[in-house]
Amino acid sequence: MQEQGIEQACCDDGAFLLVDKPVDWTSFDVVAKVRNAYGKSGLKRKVGHCGTLDPKASGLLILATGRKTREISSLEVLDKVYEGSIRLGALTQSHDTETAEYGHCDTGHLTPQQIREAAASFIGPSLQQPPMHSAVWHNGRRLYEFARKGEVVRERREREIMVHRFEITAIELPHVSFVLEVSKGAYIRVIAHEFGRALGVGGYLASLRRTAIGSYEVSASRSVQETVDAILSGRSLSSGQRS
Repeated sequence: MQEQGIEQACCDDGAFLLVDKPVDWTSFDVVAKVRNAYGKSGLKRKVGHCGTLDPKASGLLILATGRKTREISSLEVLDKVYEGSIRLGALTQSHDTETAEYGHCDTGHLTPQQIREAAASFIGPSLQQPPMHSAVWHNGRRLYEFARKGEVVRERREREIMVHRFEITAIELPHVSFVLEVSKGAYIRVIAHEFGRALGVGGYLASLRRTAIGSYEVSASRSVQETVDAILSGRSLSSGQRS
């Protein structure tokens, strides 16, 4: 692991900050908290994030500050690595734990071979339609705004994604644990939903943690509070990248 100091609190160049986002925080919640910390320390600093992480997910969120915000697009295109679990034999409207379960069915007949073969079938390029419970724009409104009113937008534009790795790490039915490495724009919730459908029992994303973005790893990140404390105290903040 390589660590490189890239920001002093008084420096105007900015930095990439690696933050371990907790569950039930939005990516903007983290941005606002960090921006507020800079304000309290007497610095007016731009802060943005380099790729949204869903509220129900935890893990690596990269923030860009100061002049580094101009480089956000260079990080948004990087591949991502996730670990998590899928609950088979049930569905939710949001494809994760944000909404209630329905459509329960038995999963006892599934074998480890069937589960691993289904995962392997996702490797490679495919077209993916964003979920209704997402922040994708449609006719000037976010898709989740339609979803909250019970409306479904059928003509959601598909995106090409790439699944580089879909490894099943544990099977304790109805839960299946996994590691996924995917390209920019891939919704893990949608993969979980389609994985359950491929097995004929349905499924949704029960938990998710982002562990890497390109060469940046969550093991080198700080908690939100640690990041805020470092800003307020003027300590150096650093990014961690795989060497």
